[in-house]
Amino acid sequence: MQEETSKRIKREIKTVKAMLTIYCKHHHTSGAQLCEECASIYEYAVARLHRCPFQTLKPTCGKCLIHCYNKDMQQKIRAVMRYSGPRLLLVHPILALYHILDSRIQPQQRPKKKS
Repeated sequence: MQEETSKRIKREIKTVKAMLTIYCKHHHTSGAQLCEECASIYEYAVARLHRCPFQTLKPTCGKCLIHCYNKDMQQKIRAVMRYSGPRLLLVHPILALYHILDSRIQPQQRPKKKS
């Protein structure tokens, strides 16, 4: 893991949080905080983003060659993104625009590990 989180990863984390907030508000709770299930998805996603070998060159997770989410979490985050993605345009248009632009990044070959 890099010592300093890149702007790209920070933005990705912010986008995941926004999507989970939209999803949770409409499916689980009306409070300002995420429910337990959504909070665990958020923590899992953040951990995966910090470990991403691509870092600033990472494509969106849907286009990535490395699927680092386990099957259960992969299904959960897909449901969240499927619901929240279109709504993100209304709630956080700038984040949505960045996410659309990031989705145009072509996946790279897996980076070699540094010795």
